[in-house]
Amino acid sequence: MRDLVFVAFLMALFATGFRRPFLFVLAYAYVDIVAPQRLTYWLLNSVPVSMIAAALAMLSWALVDDKRNARIAPRQGLLLLLLLYCWMTTIGADFPVEAAFKWEWVWKALAFAIFLPLTLTTRLRIEALALYMVLCAASIIIVGGIKTLGSGGGYGVLNLMVSNNAGLYESSTISAIAIAIIPLILHLMKFGTVFPPDWRVRLFGFALIFACLLIPIGTEARTGLVCIGVLAVLLLRDAKRRLLYLGLMGGAAMLALPFLPQSFTQRMGTIGEYQADSSASSRVAVWKWTWDYAKDHPMGGGFDAFRGNNLRVEKVEMQTVGAVKDVTRTIEYDQARAYHSAYFEMLGEQGYPGLLIWLTIQLGGLWRMEVLRRRYRNADPDQRWIASMATALQNGQAIYMVGALFIAIAIQPFALMMIALQIGLDTYAGRRAKDQAFRPMGGQRRTPAPAAA
Repeated sequence: MRDLVFVAFLMALFATGFRRPFLFVLAYAYVDIVAPQRLTYWLLNSVPVSMIAAALAMLSWALVDDKRNARIAPRQGLLLLLLLYCWMTTIGADFPVEAAFKWEWVWKALAFAIFLPLTLTTRLRIEALALYMVLCAASIIIVGGIKTLGSGGGYGVLNLMVSNNAGLYESSTISAIAIAIIPLILHLMKFGTVFPPDWRVRLFGFALIFACLLIPIGTEARTGLVCIGVLAVLLLRDAKRRLLYLGLMGGAAMLALPFLPQSFTQRMGTIGEYQADSSASSRVAVWKWTWDYAKDHPMGGGFDAFRGNNLRVEKVEMQTVGAVKDVTRTIEYDQARAYHSAYFEMLGEQGYPGLLIWLTIQLGGLWRMEVLRRRYRNADPDQRWIASMATALQNGQAIYMVGALFIAIAIQPFALMMIALQIGLDTYAGRRAKDQAFRPMGGQRRTPAPAAA
């Protein structure tokens, strides 16, 4: 029965695409984020729905869509360069079979991220994609939030509809992404036009934000707690009454503390004592190994190059009994340990060139969103949504980049869609300023915006 529901919804979505071709783009976003083929038992898991959705989206754009407003941005060129470089390292990978398996989905994610900004030519399309991304992620987050309220969750225990750790269904990944989309939710609650802001939109928005904050608790992912801290600092930047904001944040944390599961507080306590935790100690060890590996393989070892590591991990536990401190040191050995960091993932797999390209894409996004944020924050009321969305995308990317310090999500499809949204917003604003002599500052003329990045 569940299979029939997913098939019916997907078929209805595809059917509407033949009337409004841009909906094929949203259909691909749904398939890529929610992955209904993993949620069904037999109907969709044998059909290449992702490839079908991507083909329909690209064909409809090529045959039907108006391309006069489409623009190529420099960061699309960087994404293409990263795609070609990943292909090159895959050819000479240390582990060709495993590398080819990862390459199968990496090239699709990068290719669609390059294509996506070409379709984002209007405010409605930009907002529709942002809304769809939030709602697709919400379908996973709401399930996790309800289960957390009901059972308290647990590390490796919280089931998010599927039993595998792929995509957003991996606990640390969904913890980071759930916090990263909160700024986007706040933007849609204030400036949305698909669902105009009213009490129902605000109620759902705040409920979804609450569910997002529950995900790090339910998964007990330390990355999520760090991301919450980053979010709190970023929101402080635009708070009108900062002292009141800090007081409310501190009060909320104090009120929530007694209700947190004991297993969650114990696991979060290991953040400051990583040497006592086997998982954290092995991460540091693999980062050291990757650093040394890159010195000998500066061009990278291809996807899954970590499979060649052999680690010696020293675990230190300290117990205090009265005035006496008892230190216990144990040696553990590990091999083929994953990177657990997007930065070391890029360094080990794509070498220094790949890491440089990836960092340029990320930092370029932060910079371009800051440019738009400052340019349009005092604009006419009907254009302030640009500054709000730029701030939301910038904050979301900053949270992603901090979370990526501890998760190997360098080429995460959802994060790539956020980059595509940034590029689409940037090219839209640049085109309005240049082609339509747009006046962003209360009717005062300004110098045309620089080329989008």
